Amino acid sequence: MKQIFALIFMIILGFLMFSLAPIMGASELKGIAEYFTTYGVQDNHAPNLVTAVIVNYRGFDTLGEVLVLFSSVAGVGFILRRHSNIRLTKPRNSGELINTAARGLISPIIVFGAYIFIHGHLTPGGGFQGGAVVASGMLLLLLANRDRHVPHAFMLWMESLSGFGFVLVGLIGLALGGSFLANRVVETGGDIVSLGVWNTLFSAGLIPLIYILVGLKVGAELSALVDIMLHNGLAQEEE
Repeated sequence: MKQIFALIFMIILGFLMFSLAPIMGASELKGIAEYFTTYGVQDNHAPNLVTAVIVNYRGFDTLGEVLVLFSSVAGVGFILRRHSNIRLTKPRNSGELINTAARGLISPIIVFGAYIFIHGHLTPGGGFQGGAVVASGMLLLLLANRDRHVPHAFMLWMESLSGFGFVLVGLIGLALGGSFLANRVVETGGDIVSLGVWNTLFSAGLIPLIYILVGLKVGAELSALVDIMLHNGLAQEEE
């Protein structure tokens, strides 16, 4: 019976995708989408047009996404907060496979995550993706040594400073460019920060800086989240 329902579902899904194909493949662009595709690279010198849209044209939405992630981590921390009348069970020791993987992979994982958010304006990546990769490295480290804790004071400062920097850069764009995280000055048409040479690391104006700040913020928040879930989840009430 399950196979029959799965087959029916796949047929319906295929029919819907076939029906939407002409719409999704339409070559005619109108309104704001036409402006993005026509002037996006010219305005920002970012080969990744999606990046230009996310952290420039609709940068205020990105601020909302960052706040949603912060609220989620704060909510999990509040729910799993430790009370004074509980004790922690002794975690099991990790196996040799995880220990070896942690020793050999933690540094490459963090470097790779940093590479992703530093090159977010050039490749299909960015701050959220790079920050998540960095946090996965911290998760591997905590799984290898369950007695280890993420340095919460350091993570707090990193998260706070990167968040403040993100808002500050956005307000500079708002003051000079007329929109949050803008790259150009409205009156003169010049660049707030030089757009550089197209398709190079030092290009796209403020976009690389924005992604570095977002990557640090996301990495710090998710690292703190996995630490909370691993250690606070081990709590048991005293009898």
